[in-house]
Amino acid sequence: MTTITKRAIGGIALTGIAALTLASCSGGSDEPVDTGEALEEGGTITVWAWEPSLDPVVEAFEAAHEGVTVDLVNVGTGIDSYTALQNAISAGQGLPDVAQVEYYALPQFALQGSLADLTPFGAADLDGDYAPGPWDSVHSGEEIIGLPMDSGPMALFYNKALFDEFGIEVPTTWAEFAEAGRAFQEQDPDVYIANDAGDAGFATSLMWQTGGQPWTVDGTEVSLNLADDAGAQQFAELWQGMLDDGVLSPVAGWTDEWFQGMSNGTIASLPIGAWMPANLEGSVPDGAGDWRVAPLPQWEEGAEDSSENGGSSLAIPAEAENQELAYEFIEFANSGEGVGIRLENGAFPATTADLNSEEFLNEESEYFGGQKINEVLSASSANVVTDWQYLPFQVYANTVFGDSVGQAYLGKTTISEGMADWQATLEKYGADQGFTIN
Repeated sequence: MTTITKRAIGGIALTGIAALTLASCSGGSDEPVDTGEALEEGGTITVWAWEPSLDPVVEAFEAAHEGVTVDLVNVGTGIDSYTALQNAISAGQGLPDVAQVEYYALPQFALQGSLADLTPFGAADLDGDYAPGPWDSVHSGEEIIGLPMDSGPMALFYNKALFDEFGIEVPTTWAEFAEAGRAFQEQDPDVYIANDAGDAGFATSLMWQTGGQPWTVDGTEVSLNLADDAGAQQFAELWQGMLDDGVLSPVAGWTDEWFQGMSNGTIASLPIGAWMPANLEGSVPDGAGDWRVAPLPQWEEGAEDSSENGGSSLAIPAEAENQELAYEFIEFANSGEGVGIRLENGAFPATTADLNSEEFLNEESEYFGGQKINEVLSASSANVVTDWQYLPFQVYANTVFGDSVGQAYLGKTTISEGMADWQATLEKYGADQGFTIN
């Protein structure tokens, strides 16, 4: 099976991304645009994306529309793609007609005025078709700057065989999660409850789940409150305790060691996004039948809160040459027939119709011991805490996380102290880029 990696990347390098040039809007027109005529005329569009499940979508779109050609180009994942996109924007040439942009990176491009407002193309008519988290993420003020391609509501993926062998209950709260970590270590110092080498995307997702607001954004006004936000500090206190107790494997995600840890039983669980099943099936084949999915542990007993971890949109650059045909493609891929095609190829939906369909919910996973894992993942999507915002320079924020909070994972500071350093860095950067920092 194809391995799909769609997480929000933490600790990435920002080299090659130009400094922000703030813009109030993407410069689009409020007049409705008829995209059907462009579809009839045909033509060629270029799509920059790394998501492998788009390959069959492109084939289906071309087959359905004679005279249309889609040039699907992988210019790299995450920061590599954004560097290429920023360079094309700055040069004023070589732009794709469609670009895959992760939710956390959308605000950075939106505030440059680099993404087209899709409202004139009819995107507002899709309100209600997507889960709240992804739908909120593709909005910039009153504009819709992309269509959700997938989502990453969080859950706890765990090795049931390992938990059973050690006689440890699956945790339902984060306090129990920490206790389970200590129980594994007491019985075998080579077995860890989970791994964490300091990942910005993961840390912010857990702050999101607490209901915290370590930052708020109102246009170009940014308020930063990492040092005092109750949710951020709740995460810092509990996670620091686990670091101090040595219950977290220092192995970084998406490395050979990470997949080996899941294969050989030294990493017992993964709190992660709903797109993880295809990665386990493709990269941890020996775990078939052993792994299960449970709701994300809670900060308060009895709660059912969740958050998003990863996920992408398809957006149209503001200066793209063939925007009408580009919109027809992203609507096909993210709202139309393409959604089902991508689900068949291992993607996790952002569309409510699919998240709630009986076929999707009742699908039994052979890898997960016949469990109907989508029941857990769909419920998580419905329980994502609302009102979370990404920073308008979240790409930069994730990049410098390792220089501040990330030092706590090396024992050089504490998470709480690292957050204060992170905030100071973000305040300076934001002010330098022209934001009003509170």
